[in-house]
Amino acid sequence: MVAPRRVIALPTDAEQRQRLVEISRSRTEPTSRVERARIILAYLEEPSAYAVARTIGVTQQTVTRCLERAAELGVIEALDDRPRTGRDPVITAEAKTWLVALACRKAKELGYPHELWTTRLLAAHARQHGPSAGHSSLAKLAQGTVCKILAEQEVRPHKVRYYLEQRDPEFEPKMAEILCVYRQVAMMRCQAECGENQGQDSGGGSLAIVSYDEKPGIQAIATTAPDRPPLPGVSPTVMRDHEYKRHGTLTLMAGIDLLTGHVHALVKERHRSREFIEFLKLLDRAYPADTAIEVILDNHSAHVSRETTSWLAAQPIGRFTFTFTPTHGSWLNLIEGFFSKLARSLLRHIRVASKHELRERLLAFISDINREPVVHTWHYKIDGAA
Repeated sequence: MVAPRRVIALPTDAEQRQRLVEISRSRTEPTSRVERARIILAYLEEPSAYAVARTIGVTQQTVTRCLERAAELGVIEALDDRPRTGRDPVITAEAKTWLVALACRKAKELGYPHELWTTRLLAAHARQHGPSAGHSSLAKLAQGTVCKILAEQEVRPHKVRYYLEQRDPEFEPKMAEILCVYRQVAMMRCQAECGENQGQDSGGGSLAIVSYDEKPGIQAIATTAPDRPPLPGVSPTVMRDHEYKRHGTLTLMAGIDLLTGHVHALVKERHRSREFIEFLKLLDRAYPADTAIEVILDNHSAHVSRETTSWLAAQPIGRFTFTFTPTHGSWLNLIEGFFSKLARSLLRHIRVASKHELRERLLAFISDINREPVVHTWHYKIDGAA
């Protein structure tokens, strides 16, 4: 005589069924929860542990155990594992602390040729020296366990993140001085819009304010094979051979008049004091003799060299005034925005046959800009910097 089939009652409502369906279709839920949700849903459709086991692909014992837990705890609560006491941790808290402290030192400090730790090297060192330091639980430490322990403390001794040390003790005052110049430019521009005299200094004479910097190392690179243009259905982009030929480098020396947007530029092989003086002579020719020229620039040695100082001393008093950016503060100089545009628009994929061609294309780019000059502005926060 066949024994009657045992039916386990699973009372559910519409909300619980909907939740079971969502979990059974989820791609982010743990596999165990998805499988148990499918078992319960299948059993609600056909109350046969044998049939459900064949449908889901598990043993009948697994189905029965899941259904009994669902009847005892509820269909949603039964999806989670029962809480277990678990085995006591093998690696003690003291050993973990010792390992993390070790990871916070450089490997070379302990006699290794490596600059930084690798997890493999750290695990090997801990296995060798941990027991003698009183942490016998590290005798069989695995590399994967090292990764887990360090991840818990968010320590990554194999990675480097860069920062910038502030080395100029007068950074704040110098920054405030630069920002004051930009405020002065804004006021002069506002006066011009109101019909007042534009570009006057405190003494009533005219004033020009130029943001200056050099962009050295612009490479003159030539292709060794012709570029292939885009072709519909064949190649959506320009195709370029990976080999190239170097022809040397050039330096762009440029300054933007912050009142007019005009770009003054020289392209030279080098950027020594003599080239910088040549640029100052270019500015001297560009402005009337009664105009005071204020130049915002960085602390390059050519800007304060004996040769440059001697040339400036020979000029009329008040003709040139330098305002220096703080050390590591070139980002305060508005000319950097122009250089960024130059790099994106012209230099990014440029290929030339010679340095002469590179020079001509640089000057042509600047000539195009000067046909419709753009006035550069700084959205300063002078109150917080003063």
